[in-house]
Amino acid sequence: MTDTIKAYDAVVVGGGPAGATAAQKLAQSGAHVLLIDKPGRIKPCGGAIPPIAVREFDIPESQICARVRGARILAPSGNEVDMPIDETGYVAMVEREHFDEFLRERAALAGAERRDGAVEGLERDADGTAIIVFKPTEAPDAPERVKARVVIAADGARSKLAQQEVKGAEKVKSVFAYHEIVRAPKRGEHDHYDPDRCDVWYDGRISPDFYGWVFPHGATASIGTGSQVKGFSLRGATKRLREASGLADAEVVRTEGAPLPYKPAPRWDNGKDVVLAGDAAGAVAPSSGEGIFYAMLSGQLAAEGAAEFLATGEAKALARVRKRFMKDHGQVFFILGIMQHFWYRNDKRRERFVKICADKDVQRLTWQGYMEKKLVKADHAAHAKIFFKDLAHLVGLSPR
Repeated sequence: MTDTIKAYDAVVVGGGPAGATAAQKLAQSGAHVLLIDKPGRIKPCGGAIPPIAVREFDIPESQICARVRGARILAPSGNEVDMPIDETGYVAMVEREHFDEFLRERAALAGAERRDGAVEGLERDADGTAIIVFKPTEAPDAPERVKARVVIAADGARSKLAQQEVKGAEKVKSVFAYHEIVRAPKRGEHDHYDPDRCDVWYDGRISPDFYGWVFPHGATASIGTGSQVKGFSLRGATKRLREASGLADAEVVRTEGAPLPYKPAPRWDNGKDVVLAGDAAGAVAPSSGEGIFYAMLSGQLAAEGAAEFLATGEAKALARVRKRFMKDHGQVFFILGIMQHFWYRNDKRRERFVKICADKDVQRLTWQGYMEKKLVKADHAAHAKIFFKDLAHLVGLSPR
């Protein structure tokens, strides 16, 4: 029976930035690739990507709906701190509804086959070959099976395939994120909304352990928040955020909610033929929740590991995917995790954190690190000054 099943070199499950990038890169390497994606899902996301992502992943201008030139950080007390980006920098904003489809279509143009459907799980042939079972969108009552020499699971947080195949995947904790896409005010017609600025709210009423955001998307804006506290109403918090930002009456275009992992999974492969990418791998920055760049990078690394596996048959090629990711970004993730643990715990600490954001050295190094995804090592004096200021705020020695 199974010898009639269509076979591929690779099956990529999930067509978000991680899966679509993986499918594109693998197809470009000459692999026979199938990309399976469940249509109709749009992840709640602020939509920010740094210039390094625009360059390295060839994001065209047509996909950038806004260019942000700074951020405003807001404290529980109402204190505001502006963090302008220098004149050469920016943050690109994308609309996930269109951006993800662009990436999927680009994968198809590179040679990947596309199918819409919901993956049910992974089975094994008599010889141990992976068989992906999915329900096609056009015929959900008639499940299909396809063989794969290697599988890239990019099917999001709480991934079915990750929990089935990769040890420890079920233990990865998540923040639940929710946002509302609203019609944005036109430039100059609103006192508090700036189409060139991201607003980030650190306030326990908006989130007891994360933050709230108002991010411009050109004609629309993303307003949302996240929390892992059970029982905390994200819809209620978003309503409060809209009221506080003066956007309570803005027309709602759509709403979305989904879990968002906040630390990398301890393992990204099953030691055989499955490797994780994107949210399934926990490739989301702690503290900020930034995921698009890291998703695309993890997808690219997964594709490179899969291509090596297809060429050599060595499962170690898949295990090296996580190692390569963490070698370049593990230190940043560690620091951001510590920052989230200390500064997001209560409003007293959030107030101090916002005050730190007023420091020009903090602003400069933050934007440099964000835009190029590297720790800035050259300015040792600035790092030392920030360390001692940070310590003073932690122990309460800094004036409030």
